[in-house]
Amino acid sequence: MIEYETLHGKPLAPVKLRAGSSQVFENVVCTCCGAPHTYLYFNDGKKRTQILCKVCSHLFQVHQRFRTIRKSKLFCPHCGLALFRWKSQKEVTIHKCPNDSCPHRIQALAKLNKAERELMKKKSSQFKINYQYREYHYKPEELEHSSPDKPPVELARIHNSENVLGLILTFYVSFAVPARKTAQILREVFCIKVSHQTVLNYAAGAAWYCHRFNLKHKGLIDDISAGDETYIKILGKHQYVFFFISAKNLKITAYHVADNRGTQPAIIAMNEAIRTASDDQQITLVSDGNPSYPAGIHFINAQFEDQQKIQHKKVIGLQNLDDESEEFRSFKQLVERLNRTYKSHVRPAAGFNSTNGAVSLTTLFVTHYNFLRPHMSLKYLPPVPLQELRSLPTIQSRWTKILSLAA
Repeated sequence: MIEYETLHGKPLAPVKLRAGSSQVFENVVCTCCGAPHTYLYFNDGKKRTQILCKVCSHLFQVHQRFRTIRKSKLFCPHCGLALFRWKSQKEVTIHKCPNDSCPHRIQALAKLNKAERELMKKKSSQFKINYQYREYHYKPEELEHSSPDKPPVELARIHNSENVLGLILTFYVSFAVPARKTAQILREVFCIKVSHQTVLNYAAGAAWYCHRFNLKHKGLIDDISAGDETYIKILGKHQYVFFFISAKNLKITAYHVADNRGTQPAIIAMNEAIRTASDDQQITLVSDGNPSYPAGIHFINAQFEDQQKIQHKKVIGLQNLDDESEEFRSFKQLVERLNRTYKSHVRPAAGFNSTNGAVSLTTLFVTHYNFLRPHMSLKYLPPVPLQELRSLPTIQSRWTKILSLAA
């Protein structure tokens, strides 16, 4: 408009509508020059889908007018077109943008190399070019954290003393001694007659209290956390344990046992990992290329309408083939070392006969790792130091103190 006024010596007049013509809505502006609605007019008669700008002669579509007509609730954030239902499954419905001229599609196509373009002509389903939105149908009860079962016998009613219970947890959990060998050590070294089943029963009973203790005393988390899953065997079949660990204080912020590596267990683990974050904290989660993590972060961020709560960084493969993998590989290595430590504690069990047994030992391992295990990088202090445990000289006394605090 300034150029027009300089060239003609007078300001550009607004659009003069003919009798019976519709005026462009007040909230519509030119997508090219930002001219207000007074300089815009419909260019396709009664359809009223195309708008022409009198200032810059730019022609554009107004897709917002069709939102109430199509009764769609989801729209592409890049081009504004209504998304259509592409795939429907039990736990998720995938909506897709149909616009071939969508900026998201154009940008995705530009990132493909020559070999990928040739492959796309044969197997286009391997490439997610169009914008997609995943609508998950999880219920709150389906997103509950795995927890040990309540023991049939209370620890306060056991026949042995607290010191015996502490010794059992010390050998079975802290020193990763199998249940049968733990019973043998107590019998032949300390003259305490217990069976291996008693060791397992005491551990299951302690895990029920330690799980609540872990969640209560986890504390605040760091801005960056790394997550990964590792496998264990339950009844001869592979099951998975999801872990998240804070980058600075090295404490385990989430642990979840599941029978698959899908989106649902990833959401449960990430929800627990960010549970104690402050309201204004920007969280970054680092993971590998498992698609369950970005899908789960998409589900979690959908709960925060005002801002994006979680950012996701991927570390792909064993070599740094991209800048993101090179920058965040050190965080991914933290959780890989955690997985190795966890495996060294559960390997003597040679598999589990029940899911509760796996959850119980995993819970006790987290208690040992966060509150009892000294870390060299933390000046030989545990990730979560507790004042109540500092004056206790032995591990078994610290175990019994934790159980008394959790009761």
